[in-house]
Amino acid sequence: MTVKDAFNNSIKVPFFAPDITEKDRKVVFDALTSPLLTDGPILRKFESKFASYVGSKYATGVSNATSALHLSLKALGIGKNDEVIIPDMTFVATASSVILSGATPVLADIDSDDLNISPESIEKNLTPRTKAIIPVHFAGKSCNMKSIKRIAKKNNLFVIEDCAHALGTRYYGKHVGVIGDLGCFSFYPTKNITTVEGGMITTGSKKIFEFVQRARNHGIMKSLTQRYTKGKPWEYDVIEAGYNYRIDEIRSALGLNQLERLDKLNSKRRQAGEYYNTKFQDSKWIQIPKITSDDSCHLYIIQIKNHDSINRDKIFERLLEKGVRTSVHYKPLHEFTLFKRKAKIYGDLKQSKNAYRQIISLPLYPQITKSDQDFVISCITDSMS
Repeated sequence: MTVKDAFNNSIKVPFFAPDITEKDRKVVFDALTSPLLTDGPILRKFESKFASYVGSKYATGVSNATSALHLSLKALGIGKNDEVIIPDMTFVATASSVILSGATPVLADIDSDDLNISPESIEKNLTPRTKAIIPVHFAGKSCNMKSIKRIAKKNNLFVIEDCAHALGTRYYGKHVGVIGDLGCFSFYPTKNITTVEGGMITTGSKKIFEFVQRARNHGIMKSLTQRYTKGKPWEYDVIEAGYNYRIDEIRSALGLNQLERLDKLNSKRRQAGEYYNTKFQDSKWIQIPKITSDDSCHLYIIQIKNHDSINRDKIFERLLEKGVRTSVHYKPLHEFTLFKRKAKIYGDLKQSKNAYRQIISLPLYPQITKSDQDFVISCITDSMS
C-alpha cells in the first residue's frame, strides 16, 4: 500500500499514516445504515470490548482524550484552589484539561532515560493544595507507577493516568489505565488505533463510571436507548450540569474493528522501533529508546547528543530537504504563554529543558517498510558523518 503524506505530495516518508483497511471502511458504512447513529449498541460493544482488553471493570467512550481528562477531574471533584501535578513534557491537552476544571497545573520534571514524569520531581512539587497526579505514559512506555502510587497513597492523592500514547502498554503485566483511579485513552489518527476523533475513560469505581456516563451526555440520567425504548422520551432528569462529550456509532464501529487487530499493529510498531535501534545502536551521537514487549511503541524518539556541527534542528531541516517528515514531542509546557501564566513550578525542569533541545521523533507506523526506514537512517547518518 502506498503511504502518502497528508500535507505535502513531495514527501517520500511521512511522519505517520493511519492504518485503514477495507473492513474498516465497510463497518463504518454499515454503521451509517443504522437508524441510531449515536449512543447505541455499537458504542456499548466497543466499551465492553475495550474494558475487557485493558482489564478494567468499566469503560466509557467519549469524544476525545481531552474530554476524558476533563471528565475524570470533574468526577473526582477537583476544581478551584486545587493543584494537579503533571509532566512538563506532554501535549498541551493534559494541562488544558486541568485549567478547564478550574484547578492549577503544576509542572514536574521528567526522567532523562524514558522522558516520563520523575517521581522525585513529583515529591518536590507537592503542596497542601495538591489533589491529584496525572502521569503521562510517554511515547507508549509506562511511567514508574509503583513510585507514583506510593506517593499518592502517602499524600492521599488521586491518580489519573494519561494513556493517550499507551494503548497496549503494560506495567509488570498490568495494562496501564487500570493502575490509578482512572485511565484516559486517545483514538486520534496518529494513535495506535483510531476512530478519527475519540477517547475512552476506564475506572474500577461504579460511582465514577456512573458520573462520566451522565456527564458526557449533558448530565441526562437516561441513555438515548432507554429514553426511546419505553415511556415518554422527554421524561428524564438532570441533577448536575454535563457536557456534549459523546462518541457516535460510526466512530465506535471503526474503533471496535481496529481494536481487534491492535496487538498485530503494536507488534509491527515494535519491530520497526527495534529495527531503528539496531541501526543506531553504535552511534555515539544518538541516544536510542529502550524497547520492550510491554511497550506500545507509539513514538520512536531519539536524542541527538554532543555533536560539534549537527543539532536537532539541523537534523530536522536536512531530513525535510530529503523528503522525510519528522516532529518533536513535545515543546515543554513551560515554554507556552498560557502556561507561563496559569501553571506553577515548585521544583526545577532541568531534564525537560535538556531533552527539548535534543529530541526528534522519526517516522513510525505499522505500514512503514524497512526500505523507508533505511532511507531515514541514511539521511541521519550522512548528516552526522
